[in-house]
Amino acid sequence: MDSPCVACCKLNNEKICTGCYRHIEEIVDWNKRTDAQQLQILQLCATRRQDIDAHSSPTSAITSAEWQSAKQALALKKQSQLS
Repeated sequence: MDSPCVACCKLNNEKICTGCYRHIEEIVDWNKRTDAQQLQILQLCATRRQDIDAHSSPTSAITSAEWQSAKQALALKKQSQLS
């Protein structure tokens, strides 16, 4: 499934991109998700879009540090699920 990225990566305070409405952790491992997981994320994005568009908040570009932090958090989460 194609990424919903619209090349407008700005995170709000909840670390949700106001371009595609995915959480940073959903962005980081998009290509590793199954089609069913990606579909579920897209459904969440539709709900988030309504909420985020109705309540504008400050945004900032995704930094390299945020990207790396999200990748590490996901790796730890997956590792703990395997244990």
